[in-house]
Amino acid sequence: MLKKALLTLAACTAVALPAHAAIVVSSVPGSDPYAGPAPTYNFDSPTAAWDGSVFFDSLSGHRAQPFGSTGGYASVGADPDGGVSPGTLDVTGPNAILSLSFIWGSIDDYNQVEFQDALGNVLATFTGGSDGIAPADGNQTSADSNRLVTFTITGDDRTNLAKLVFTSGGQNAFEFDNVFIERLLPQNNPVPEPATWAMMIAGFGLIGASMRIRRTRVFFA
Repeated sequence: MLKKALLTLAACTAVALPAHAAIVVSSVPGSDPYAGPAPTYNFDSPTAAWDGSVFFDSLSGHRAQPFGSTGGYASVGADPDGGVSPGTLDVTGPNAILSLSFIWGSIDDYNQVEFQDALGNVLATFTGGSDGIAPADGNQTSADSNRLVTFTITGDDRTNLAKLVFTSGGQNAFEFDNVFIERLLPQNNPVPEPATWAMMIAGFGLIGASMRIRRTRVFFA
């Protein structure tokens, strides 16, 4: 009976409803000097995570260092002077991703970033000027057009997210810097959802009931 109850508990846990996945964007005007979280990647030195171009200067009509950025910055463009396009940032790691942010420089409506899983399936796509990433007027010196953009990751996307693919469809580049990745710490495991708790409690109840009905039989000669 106990073995059967344990199997029932395992089945209850296995059918718990999965969390809905989503990637939600928000942003605030940039600042000079930069005032966001300590970056995971600031492109001041080479990193194997980024296969695109890195620049340390601006070139009129092609690329511009993001407002508040210092040192190197990543850039993709429609021509080599704006950087290799597309460019991919590998964000795989040992723990799930809770959020991700970066300076989006001189936002243009033809700038695009795709969030993809390891197989290249697109989890979400964001373009300059979309909700949470506006205005997209290409202004290189305005804090409002050089925004600190934050993407909040939920559900299965936290573990599925593997890479960001940056492209720019116009003459000018898509420049960004100071990428920060917030990961779930091992000791901070997510609290089970209500449906999961209910099924686990039901399973433990079955175990308790099976233990109570067990009886020891004594036979006399």
